[in-house]
Amino acid sequence: MMLWIRSLLFYLGVLVITPIFSILAILLFPLNNVTRSRIASGWAYCTIFWLKLTCNLGVSVKGLDNIPKHPSIILSKHQSAWETIALQTIFPPQIWVMKRELLMIPFLGWAFMALAAIPIDRSSGREALKKLVAHGKDRLARGLWVVIFPEGTRTAPGQRAKYHIGGAWLASHTHSTVVPVAHNAGRYWRKNSFKKYPGTIQVVIGPPIETAGLKPDEVNQRVENWIEAEMLSL
Repeated sequence: MMLWIRSLLFYLGVLVITPIFSILAILLFPLNNVTRSRIASGWAYCTIFWLKLTCNLGVSVKGLDNIPKHPSIILSKHQSAWETIALQTIFPPQIWVMKRELLMIPFLGWAFMALAAIPIDRSSGREALKKLVAHGKDRLARGLWVVIFPEGTRTAPGQRAKYHIGGAWLASHTHSTVVPVAHNAGRYWRKNSFKKYPGTIQVVIGPPIETAGLKPDEVNQRVENWIEAEMLSL
């Protein structure tokens, strides 16, 4: 029963702060992208703090010294909604590549649009890759990091999905640095689950991968190999 109560308190808190920060993100539109992202990430910091306070769910991060000093592309394991929040508190100002349908979510989707998130239509094939490269190159030039979940959908702990080529394609065509990220958030914040379990989510940031001279398939394979090998120890 306490697990349900704690989880309910968490969601009630998020329900209160999300519209506030979403409106703030929209009002910050005249500012540059990095400043907007940095201020709007206050929502993520508040959410992670509230998660720890209500559900006793914290985080431990290993490999912070692997974070480059320049805007790069983060390719992360995708197990829950947690990482879409927490990565904002771990890495520099960033935007996300996401399904365009998510931009229709009241408040949160509007904030994504104001923060220059990159919407994609997965059904459009190579046209989607062209748009991804164009938008991604633009965001990196503005000083923003780009976050992509190559599996595309959340996977349960112990499972893996196909790693789609989009993130590696963007990195290869922009000669950007890739930072792989592994974590076990799915153990505590499960897909489509209301309950949040207490504990400490482990995040491991891998050695950066320089993509100049590498083909997208090779980049993708390196990322998948590192992440999935790391998942075995998590």
